[in-house]
Amino acid sequence: MNSPIQFKTTTPILFIALMLGCFGFLPEARATDLDGVLPNGNTADGSGVLISLTTGVNNSGFGFQALNHDTTGNGNTATGYQALYNNTTGATRNTANGVQALYSNTTGINNVAIGWGALYSNTIGIFNTANGSQALYHNRDGGSNAATGYQALFNNNGSGNTATGVNALLSNTTGIGSTATGFRALESNTADFNTADGFQALLGNTTGTNNTAIGFTALYQNTTGSRNTAIGDSALANSNGKGNGNSNTAVGYQALNSLTTGGNNTAIGKGALSNMSVGNFNIALGSGAGFTLTHGGNNIYINSTGAATEHDTIRIGIFQTSTFIAGIYGQLATGGTPVYVNSDGKLGYTTSSRRYKDDIKPMDKASETILALKPVTFRYKKEFEPSGATQFGLIAEEVEEVNPDLVIRNANGKPESVRYEAVNAMLLNEFLKEHRKVEKLKSAAAKQEAVITQLKKEMETVVVRLKAQDSEIQKVSDQVELSKAAARVVASDP
Repeated sequence: MNSPIQFKTTTPILFIALMLGCFGFLPEARATDLDGVLPNGNTADGSGVLISLTTGVNNSGFGFQALNHDTTGNGNTATGYQALYNNTTGATRNTANGVQALYSNTTGINNVAIGWGALYSNTIGIFNTANGSQALYHNRDGGSNAATGYQALFNNNGSGNTATGVNALLSNTTGIGSTATGFRALESNTADFNTADGFQALLGNTTGTNNTAIGFTALYQNTTGSRNTAIGDSALANSNGKGNGNSNTAVGYQALNSLTTGGNNTAIGKGALSNMSVGNFNIALGSGAGFTLTHGGNNIYINSTGAATEHDTIRIGIFQTSTFIAGIYGQLATGGTPVYVNSDGKLGYTTSSRRYKDDIKPMDKASETILALKPVTFRYKKEFEPSGATQFGLIAEEVEEVNPDLVIRNANGKPESVRYEAVNAMLLNEFLKEHRKVEKLKSAAAKQEAVITQLKKEMETVVVRLKAQDSEIQKVSDQVELSKAAARVVASDP
């Protein structure tokens, strides 16, 4: 009576034991927690973890189906749902921490993915680092990329890129060697060797290369422009739109802020060339330098706001009290033209072309005032000219009394210098007036000389005639004398 009951009791127990032993040899048995069971330094914790492993060593999988397909990979760490799910043969030293991080990786090595879907599409790419949800999400075979932030380098398949910030380098596909730091920095970039550091820096860049943007919205609208450098909030932001300029440099808040089309411009200083929309080869140095320029080319502004539309001009500071430029004094220069500075700080030469002048008329007697000027010799005070060399010139206050138009005044309206170029022109006029007088005298003298010469010739003719007459008279006189002598002989003959 007892035997059947005992048999029935032990049979199920033995059956269960045998079944568990058989399951121990089936691959599916690894779908359970096997922590500390796998050989060769491998660790698996979770359903479907490392179930395909053959000879791989030092792998660690934590989470449902983490490292699910890994066979011979070494030194991989996967933490999270399906992290490193497709990692297979030869894929080593990868780290995935996050849901489906490095999900598609097959043979890529030395990758680090932290965050949901980080490096999700990576297959054979190597030496990539993704830290953030969907960072480097579409990267397949690009290598040596570093992405930190939500969707940083999201579409990337290039190499050598660094993105730090939400959507940084979001659209980059095959571009290489670019660095983006900041929210949406280089978001649309697909080109090479760009650097963006700042909120939406180089946001719109697509195919432009070798650009550097540092600061809030620096080079914001640039699309195809290359070799541009923008350092400062809104520098080269191109707020008017197109942004197709090349080789521009902007350093300072809103420097070259409005430029849309133009290249080879340099703006250094807060707001330098900030209102210029179209222009090439302009240089502005100083806060607000070239601020009023809207379009133009080949201008230089040094601490000067400039005029609204300029071409080929140089303007040097109206706010500073002194300007020192090395490398000029003592250097020989030939074939040039004198340079002047006007009250606006514009540096240039004086033109003499008729097309720049109105109300042209002869100077006539207007130059006679210079005859009242009193040239002097003098020495500048030691604080202005330490050498104490003897100088030659005029006194501005004395010139003002003679002719106020010949005086250059300072910002306070006081006489500062003399318009020596105008004095020279007036001297030329007086010289020409005297020259014309001399020419008239010479002409009169020449006429007188001609009259005298003619009179001499006529006198010589008269003298010749007189001499001929004297000769005739002498002949007649001689004949008369002969006749008288003959008559006396006849009279005395008996």
